[in-house]
Amino acid sequence: MNTTSSTRSTEATLTSADTARRWTVLIGAIVAIAGAAWGSGAFGGTPIQDAAGGALAADATLLAPASTAFSIWSVIYLGLVVFAIFQFLPSHATDPRLRATSWWVLASMLLNAVWIGVIQAGWLWASVVVIAVLAAVLAVAAKRLATTPPSSWAERLTTDVPVGLYLGWVVVATLADITATIASGIDGFAPGDGVGIAIAVLVVAAALAVAIVRGLRASAALSIATGVAIAWGLWWIASGRLTDSPESVAVGWAAGLAAIIALATPFAVRDWSYIGRKDPLAPQ
Repeated sequence: MNTTSSTRSTEATLTSADTARRWTVLIGAIVAIAGAAWGSGAFGGTPIQDAAGGALAADATLLAPASTAFSIWSVIYLGLVVFAIFQFLPSHATDPRLRATSWWVLASMLLNAVWIGVIQAGWLWASVVVIAVLAAVLAVAAKRLATTPPSSWAERLTTDVPVGLYLGWVVVATLADITATIASGIDGFAPGDGVGIAIAVLVVAAALAVAIVRGLRASAALSIATGVAIAWGLWWIASGRLTDSPESVAVGWAAGLAAIIALATPFAVRDWSYIGRKDPLAPQ
């Protein structure tokens, strides 16, 4: 491990709160992820695309990502398990960065499980509230990580990357959830309706990508992971509209352009002044 990270962790005094946090986050992560996996249909539960009358199916609205997009959850869940193990290790017990973020990451995992339960119950408007809170919690966790950039590659891979991927995907999922919920309440709504509104939402998505990634630029791993996840979700919206129903060339192109913006932003807004000043592993 990088010596800066080790020093940062060992200078602080281990407290009972640290021990409680490490165990709670580890056990809570296992429970939350297992519950989320079951709720998503992995162990016999109803798949999300079939719950709530199919409101979140890949062909339900113009802003529904193609089914392949949801494979990112496997990576996110794996990353969250690794995060839970990393923060549990004795050498990281007093790390101030983990102290500041671990509870928020655990809260996000529990909120994801709650969101899945709400969807399974068919409560779409409640799901919008839950996923909005989830996005806010992840934004707080990400901002706290960005306040103190990582000092080792282990931190980058086990902390910043999982949180960034999680946040980026939830941004896209929030917009899709809101759109699906509104559409489900409109009498006579057809999946291909609302092209203009869909494009407007994609413009908002691109703007959010720029704003969020720019705010996290102090950590390259965090900002890149966030941008990549947003781009992933938007790209699969584009793919769904160009190759599957409901088809819309206009929405497909708009989603594709938004995805390119999200992917390029972490590199365009990278604050290179951090090199050699706050990022010990960056080229000198």
